[in-house]
Amino acid sequence: MARKTDRMSDRSYKFMVWLFKPIDFLMPGFIDKRVSKFGIRKGMTLVDYGCGPGRYTTRFARLVGEKGKVYAVDIHEIGLEIVREKMVKLGLDNVEPVLAKGYDSGLLDHVADMVTAIDMFFSVHDPAAFLAELKRIAKPDGVLVIDDGHQPRVVTKAKIAAAGSWKIVQESGDHLKCTQLN
Repeated sequence: MARKTDRMSDRSYKFMVWLFKPIDFLMPGFIDKRVSKFGIRKGMTLVDYGCGPGRYTTRFARLVGEKGKVYAVDIHEIGLEIVREKMVKLGLDNVEPVLAKGYDSGLLDHVADMVTAIDMFFSVHDPAAFLAELKRIAKPDGVLVIDDGHQPRVVTKAKIAAAGSWKIVQESGDHLKCTQLN
């Protein structure tokens, strides 16, 4: 039996990137307002898992500063190429694009102070495996910031609970903050 893939087609991906342009133009402060609530601090190491074309990555890079680090992880090379272009254009040297293989990011264990999964969790076909990978790459006191994307909050919460690797410690209308279960 063929495994469902979490990776969208190149055509769909390019359409998504194109669609973000008018959204970002019409709502220029939306992303900055969202990330201001995540608790990102200078010097942090952050993993932007499912970074797409880097809409959040650029904000994260500025917030963690020169002494911080952002790993922009995605399963789609098109998004990572766009991230690379943005980093050069914006002069951001603290971002490392990473091509994931399935749910395996290839990152070292316990590298991240914070892992974010923004607007992508709804498309994950194996939430337990995905959340286990996020736990592996987060420091023991690391935080996961995750949103619902295109699924009801009750579904997001059920997937997190069933996976058994994270507990929700804070909930807003915008996102959930989680810490690791032991």
